[in-house]
Amino acid sequence: MIKNSNYLFTSESVSEGHPDKICDQISDSILDLYLSKDPFSRVAVEALVTTDLVVISGEVRSNSKISNELIEKTIRATVREIGYEQDGFHWETMEVKILLHEQSTDIAIGVDSDGNLKDEGAGDQGIMFGYACNETSELMPAPIFYSHRILKLLSEKRHAKLINGILPDSKSQVTMVYENNKPVKAESIVVSTQHTENCSQDEISQIVKKVISESLPKELLSDETSYIVNPTGNFVIGGPVGDTGLTGRKIIVDTYGGSAPHGGGAFSGKDPTKVDRSAAYISRYLAKNIVAAGISDKCTIQLSYAIGLSEPLSIYADLGKNGNISEDRLVRFLSDFVDLTPRGIRERLSLNRPIYKKTASYGHFGRKPDQDGGFIWEKLDLVEALSNEFK
Repeated sequence: MIKNSNYLFTSESVSEGHPDKICDQISDSILDLYLSKDPFSRVAVEALVTTDLVVISGEVRSNSKISNELIEKTIRATVREIGYEQDGFHWETMEVKILLHEQSTDIAIGVDSDGNLKDEGAGDQGIMFGYACNETSELMPAPIFYSHRILKLLSEKRHAKLINGILPDSKSQVTMVYENNKPVKAESIVVSTQHTENCSQDEISQIVKKVISESLPKELLSDETSYIVNPTGNFVIGGPVGDTGLTGRKIIVDTYGGSAPHGGGAFSGKDPTKVDRSAAYISRYLAKNIVAAGISDKCTIQLSYAIGLSEPLSIYADLGKNGNISEDRLVRFLSDFVDLTPRGIRERLSLNRPIYKKTASYGHFGRKPDQDGGFIWEKLDLVEALSNEFK
């Protein structure tokens, strides 16, 4: 079967104020709290939000004792930072329930090293994917990249009080036209954003269209681009008052917007011994460096692990039809050059740091590395070695 090279493709993003994203940020803020006290803490934290209520549950193990009072303070600060001060969900008056207990000893046995013969094992079984393509400067698929950018800019303007009437909960969706497998223009852009009662739809439309024009390159927008803003006509009731949120329900938003396979594991609230997170980060790191080295226009990497075992069970690479080297040879090189054990991944990417809260909105990939080590999996320090090996 010959795959069509001309098509439409759509990806969506949700803002930091979306109920599921509130939960992701709360979970990662608690993870950061533990890692700031003990970098080897084991954390698996889930959150639920609904009207006037936040519930935290999960498992932790740490050499630092952290009180429920400090955890609650962290939760409230996170919700306040997002901007929720509305009837039905207010950072100061919402109820907070904390239901945390010790990590299972059965899991700990599989993950811990014995200091001698046994290296640290993976925190769970599973498959993880990384992806990169040359559609954007950050080597991300264009639809998800621009969906994130629209909402991030809308949020920045809201926080800076450069716009009025816009509230935290919003969604975006970008449909791109592809010709010869390359994005050439935006077919349609959908943005739904929560707003105050006294803000008219005309005002919202003007704000959103200006943000879109600042978020996408001019060449991708045209008179034929369809702008769909708040299609229901009203979005006053939003956030946890409108919908219940849960940690880990936006895994496609968090990754590649459906442009690449997904192993199914969520990221937020999990410390880096959990390969759901750390192996997804190293897979992206490998794929991005491969594309940046000019080896292919796009690259998919898959890793698989079994709980308690340190070495990956499999490594898979797909370079698409424009790859110019043997994928078998590439896999052998990656296996020899990069330590893909859980410990090797954490050490290479310096993951035992409180760097995760910022990842919990607007995507874990396609971001610029921070000075404090955040998004370090986006660095391109493997390009030279790949270029030398496969030139």
